[in-house]
Amino acid sequence: MASVTSLSDTVQQHLASALSAALPEAAGADPLLRRSDRADFQANGILALAKKAKANPRELATQVVSRVVTGDVIEDVEVSGPGFLNITIADRAITENLAARYADESGRLGVPFAEHPGTTVIDYAQPNVAKEMHVGHLRSAVIGDSVVQLLEFTGENVVRRHHIGDWGTQFGMLIQYLDEHPHELDHKAGAVSGEEAMSNLNRLYKAARKLFDSDEEFKTRARRRVVDLQAGEPKTLAMWQKFVDESKIYFYSVFEKLDMEIRDPDIVGESGYNDMLAETCRLLEESGVAVRSEGALCVFFDDIKGPDGNPVPLIVQKSDGGYGYAATDLSAIRDRVFNLKANTLLYVVDARQALHFRMVFETARRAGWLNEDVTAVQLAFGTVLGKDGKPFKTREGETVRLEDLLDEAVERATAVVREKAEKVGLSEQEITENGRYVGIGAVKYADLSTSAVRDYKFDLDQMVSLNGDTSVYLQYAYARIQSILRKAGEARPAAHPELGLAPAERALGLHLDQFAETVLDVAAGYEPHKLAAYLYQLATLLTAFYDQCPVLKADTPEQVENRLFLVDLTARTLHRGMALLGIRTPEKL
Repeated sequence: MASVTSLSDTVQQHLASALSAALPEAAGADPLLRRSDRADFQANGILALAKKAKANPRELATQVVSRVVTGDVIEDVEVSGPGFLNITIADRAITENLAARYADESGRLGVPFAEHPGTTVIDYAQPNVAKEMHVGHLRSAVIGDSVVQLLEFTGENVVRRHHIGDWGTQFGMLIQYLDEHPHELDHKAGAVSGEEAMSNLNRLYKAARKLFDSDEEFKTRARRRVVDLQAGEPKTLAMWQKFVDESKIYFYSVFEKLDMEIRDPDIVGESGYNDMLAETCRLLEESGVAVRSEGALCVFFDDIKGPDGNPVPLIVQKSDGGYGYAATDLSAIRDRVFNLKANTLLYVVDARQALHFRMVFETARRAGWLNEDVTAVQLAFGTVLGKDGKPFKTREGETVRLEDLLDEAVERATAVVREKAEKVGLSEQEITENGRYVGIGAVKYADLSTSAVRDYKFDLDQMVSLNGDTSVYLQYAYARIQSILRKAGEARPAAHPELGLAPAERALGLHLDQFAETVLDVAAGYEPHKLAAYLYQLATLLTAFYDQCPVLKADTPEQVENRLFLVDLTARTLHRGMALLGIRTPEKL
C-alpha cells in the first residue's frame, strides 16, 4: 500500500500555495507549521517573510487566509497576534486519514520509505573476547539495535558489524597458559551454558595473569606466543579460535537475555582486518597523510595538542612495528567503504572515545576514503550512573556485570506482573514470559528515552514503576486496549468519518497521524529518544481519552465502532513503535 500523506503535510501544501499566491516571491518558502495548544496547528513563518518583503505581517497573514482553501481538510484559519495563523482541521479529515493508516495491511501504518535509502554500516555491541560484559556494554547494544530497527524500517540497507576485541597481547598470555594447562578448557564448544563458558574463561584469565606477573620465564614464553599468533602459526591460531568460540557462547547468551538478534557473520572483530594493516599503513605513508616520527607512523593535526602544547598524533604503527587500534579502525573503514559499498559509517561508541574517532575520521578523509558521498558518524553515548549520580559500580566498587543487572530487572518486573496476574488471568508461563519482556523492556526504555549523549541514572525501582515515563506504562496501555478489544463482543472497530469528534478524540487522532513523520525524523537523526517521547505522549493522550470518552458504553453503535477503531490504531502504533525500540508488547498484563 502507498504511504499516507499526513495531515501536517497536506496543510503545509495548502498554506504554501496560498502564501505564494499572496506573495509571489515567497514561492517555496516554509510556513513553519507546528502543532499548537491554541489550535490544531500554528504557522509561524509569515513574520519572517513579511520582514523580508517589508510588508505588514498581520496584513500579509490576512491575505494568505483569504487564499487558503477550506473545506475537506482545513475547517478554519484565523490570524492570531502579530501574524500567526491558527488552523483547525475538519473532524472528517482526521478520521479519514487515520482510516487510511488503519487499512495498511503491510503493518507500516502508512509510513513511507525514506526518499534516498543507501547503505549504512553500523558498528555496535562490541564486547571483548575472554572478558565479561558489564554495564558499559549495555548502551552500545541497546542504542545500536534500535537504530538498526529504525533504519531497516525506513528502507535503508543496513550492514551490522560487531567489532569485538579479539586480538592483542593478552591472547599470547592466555594461549600459552592453556597450552601448558590444557585440561582447563577440555569440554567441547557449545557443551556448556553461556555463564559457565565465561566463568571458565574468567578463571583461566586470572590464573594466566597471576603466572604472567610472577614468573619471568612464563612471561617470555607468552610474549613469544603473541608473535606466533600475529604470524598465523596454525596451532596458536587454533587455540585462539577456541577462546573466540567459547566467548561467543557467552555473548549469545547475554544478547538473548537482551532480546536482541546477533548473527555470526556480523561479528567481525579486530582480527578480521589483520591482512589489511600493512597496506593501510603503506597507503597512508605513500600519500603523505602519515609520517614517521621517532620510528612510529603518525598522523598530526593542527588543532589537537596535549597539555604541554605539543601536537598529539594518531599513532597508526608503533615504533616496534606493532599496530594499534587506529590501524585496525582505518582498515575497517577501507573495508566498509570499498567492499561493503557503504554511504554511511555509524559508530555507536562511548563519548569518551570521541577524540580517537575524530582523528581516525579526519585521517580517512585526508586519505580520500571518506568524502562528500561517504560519511562517518560517531553516535556517542554517555555513562550509566548509579542512583547516587556516580558511575555505576557494585558495593565493592567493582563494575556491574551485565547479566546480574538483567536478571535483577527481570526478577523485579516479574514481581510487578505477578501482583496483577490473578486479575488478568495469567498462567505461570505467561507471568514468566511477561516478566522477562517487562524487565528487559524497562532497561532498554530507560536507556533509549534519554538522549544518547547524556548520562543516565540506572534506577530499577523507577524503571519498573507503573507510573511515569516508563516502558511498563506503555506496555500496560497496549495490554489495556487488547482487553477492551476482547470485551467488545459483536462490536468491531470501524471508522465513521461522518461523526464529530470529542476534544480527547481529536488530540489522540492528530498525534496518531504524526507517527510517520516522527519515525522518519528519528531514523534520519539517529535519535530513538524522540520516538520514546512520542510513544509516551501517545499513552498519556490515550489515558485522557479513556477518562473522557467511554468506548464500549458510547452513545451509539457507530460511536462504539469509531472509538474501537481509534484505540485499535493506537495499539498498533504502540506495538510498532515499541518494536522499533526493540521492546515487546505483551497482549495481557
